[in-house]
Amino acid sequence: MNDKLIFREPSFDEAAKLSGIYALRDNKTCDSTVLDTYIWKDMYNVKIYLEDKAALTLMKDEEGYFAAMPFCTEEELPKYFGMLRDYFNKELGQPLRINLADEEAIKALDLMENPEFIVEEEFDLKDYLYDAEELRTLAGKKFQKKRNLINKFMKEYEGRWEYKIMCCVDEYFLEEFMKKWFEKKLEEGVDSRDTLLYEKNGLLEVLRNCDKVTFRIGGIFIDENLEAFSIGSYNTREKMAVISIEKGNSDIPGIYQVINQQFLLHSFEEAVLVNREDDLGIEGLRQAKESYNPIGYARKYKVIQKRS
Repeated sequence: MNDKLIFREPSFDEAAKLSGIYALRDNKTCDSTVLDTYIWKDMYNVKIYLEDKAALTLMKDEEGYFAAMPFCTEEELPKYFGMLRDYFNKELGQPLRINLADEEAIKALDLMENPEFIVEEEFDLKDYLYDAEELRTLAGKKFQKKRNLINKFMKEYEGRWEYKIMCCVDEYFLEEFMKKWFEKKLEEGVDSRDTLLYEKNGLLEVLRNCDKVTFRIGGIFIDENLEAFSIGSYNTREKMAVISIEKGNSDIPGIYQVINQQFLLHSFEEAVLVNREDDLGIEGLRQAKESYNPIGYARKYKVIQKRS
């Protein structure tokens, strides 16, 4: 271990090592896999400190520097949490701030009872958790509307659509889709242009490095045109599929319900849980995620060190 923490930009060559480190302790949040780290690394100026069995991440937003919870074993959490606190206090000259801290780490560190810190739940950023088999089968009355939309889609596009497991060689289709998606969002007058641009560019960079970052992609093609796709990764410790990206042509009724089901059927047969990330406090997104009947949530917290 170095005496001084040296943070640097994460390399795609380190993605496999990071994936192993991210899985060293229980964590049901979407941050338990590395895919989001690489997709959003430019937006949040992500920097990492890496050891053989531990990783620390430093980020920056409009409020200044913040960190994620240390990635390490639960037994090592106190040590690396202390290292982060000392780095913020001594090197950055500010109190430690951690965003999106997972509930398991909060409990392991007993932070709720620690008078040195303020711990606040980030209600709008909780991840939605689902029973994977329920989303694969959509059985029962509570999924009737989903089945109706899928059946309507199947009937209307019978013989014209297919699901494909995609990979690096399909980069062209994905790039073209993302360009059209981005332009359509701008035409709709979205307020988050910069965020959309970071997402588009981050995703394309990940695709260009798909030999280094482990993830799975599936797409719905209609008349050989890509009309929807989903990208996700697998948390082996939790047996959980983490769905990071899901895009579809909103002019096609049922397209989102079809890609949702088909992706799990073909690409995550072994998954027991599904994490479909948060709703960002957006009412329409909240309704869409609740409509799939979550079985629970991966709650996240902001941890702020009190000034002495």
